[in-house]
Amino acid sequence: MAGKFEIYEDRAGKFRFRLKASNGQVVATGEAYESKSAAHKGCDAVQRAAADATIEDVAS
Repeated sequence: MAGKFEIYEDRAGKFRFRLKASNGQVVATGEAYESKSAAHKGCDAVQRAAADATIEDVAS
C-alpha cells in the first residue's frame, strides 16, 4: 500500500494536509490553508517537488 495525503480541518478552522506512510505513520505535515482547494494544491506541489528531489545533508 502506498502512502497517502490526508486533508483535514484544524481547530482554528484552517485546512492542512499530512502525508502518511503505508504503515499509517505521519511523515510530513503542511502549513495552514484558508480553503480546502488550497490544501489540495499544496499536496500537488509537494508531489511535484518530491518526484525529482535529492537528499542534501547539511548537518555539521
